[in-house]
Amino acid sequence: MAGTEFDYDLFVIGGGSGGVRAARVAAGEHGAKVGLAEDDRYGGTCVIRGCVPKKLMVFASEYAHVVDEANAYGWNHKQGEFDWTRFRGKLNEELDRLEGVYRKMLKGSGVDTFDARATLKDAHTVALSTGETKTAKHILIATGGHPVRPDMPNADLGIVSDDIFHLNELPKTMLIVGGGYIASEFACIMNGLGVKVTQYYRGAQILRGFDDEARGLVAEEMIQNGVDLHLGTNILEMGRADGADSGPIRVKSTTGHENDFDVVMFATGRDPSSRNMGLEDIGVSIGRRGEIEVNEYSQTGVPSIYAIGDVTNRVNLTPVAIREGMAFVQTVFAGNPTPVDHELIASAIFTQPEMGTVGMSEEQARDQEEVEIYCTSFRPMQTAFAGKPNRVLMKLVVSKKDRTVLGCHIVAPHAGELIQLAGIAVKAKLTKEQFDATCAVHPTMSEELVTMRNPMRSA
Repeated sequence: MAGTEFDYDLFVIGGGSGGVRAARVAAGEHGAKVGLAEDDRYGGTCVIRGCVPKKLMVFASEYAHVVDEANAYGWNHKQGEFDWTRFRGKLNEELDRLEGVYRKMLKGSGVDTFDARATLKDAHTVALSTGETKTAKHILIATGGHPVRPDMPNADLGIVSDDIFHLNELPKTMLIVGGGYIASEFACIMNGLGVKVTQYYRGAQILRGFDDEARGLVAEEMIQNGVDLHLGTNILEMGRADGADSGPIRVKSTTGHENDFDVVMFATGRDPSSRNMGLEDIGVSIGRRGEIEVNEYSQTGVPSIYAIGDVTNRVNLTPVAIREGMAFVQTVFAGNPTPVDHELIASAIFTQPEMGTVGMSEEQARDQEEVEIYCTSFRPMQTAFAGKPNRVLMKLVVSKKDRTVLGCHIVAPHAGELIQLAGIAVKAKLTKEQFDATCAVHPTMSEELVTMRNPMRSA
């Protein structure tokens, strides 16, 4: 229980997935007296303006092609129109429900919650925007991150990913600037919902850092599905068309094109939300982009202060923030120092088609050692029967030295579901021969992962 010198054993700043999990477990399983402050909605980026609403939009956008495929299979369906207003209403109802669940879980665990912005006065004191101050033996910062606009004239005319869920109506035309997973996912989503989407990315290929072959196929499929993707391209100038106060946004690109768009969305980066919290004044080190610098136990240079999740800019994924929160509780409240394991984390990109990935890309692996590449790309049965040209990819990167599968990359419908299971095998450091010893499930796309006998190439 809390010592007499402190109001709380733990005070958490941030009500997202990582902060809420740490607060609940510390209070509910270890008997700690816990307070938590959140100045926005409980659930954080993932639940309120990230993973959850985005995935529901992915689902909505995928229905656009269902009628065509159903007709190819003998069903007599007619294409309807997408009703954004109706969908947005149901989306908001679901987010309200989920926020209520988070609040209820915290209350059920005995956590005191404060709907307020929190800053730090010293190593053990939190100041709330309500005027209250609270003291705590330990402070955990889990304030996440936020999207940023580029530093250019009229950038305020564009929206960012947080804003897209609140559009009053779907635009007819939209420019998405960026080539990361957020930009590429929303390009596919909005295209699927019937918006004419253009995407600018200044690099040579979207999804930098992922396997070249896999991201190349995603880009090809996006273009084939209707996204007007311009690589090596950025915004040179933007402003209201004809100098008007409202209406379309006129964009001139670095390649000389000039077009009008109803909406311009910037998906060019996210920064940790650590500014103006008083952290540097009390000795917490902050990196160039605002990331809180921590050690392997998520501890800052001030021993009583810890930080987890996107605010540390380590691996910015919701399940990682939750695991970091659990490791923090083990370290501080269970007496079991637990470093955070950031190795071999599987992830999915919800483009159309999806990409699932775990481990090293071909490029990363061949820089480390000699590898063999097992890869196949084909038209899957379901869409091939419907006359669709879409292709999928299954790829394994294998060490020549010890035959360990160093990486697995899947581009296919439901790749996120597939990579979760493949991630177990790669995390367990199974060999290619152990993959081969696994009997295939037929007929499936994923059976290729255990039936590729001969390497396509060595690298």
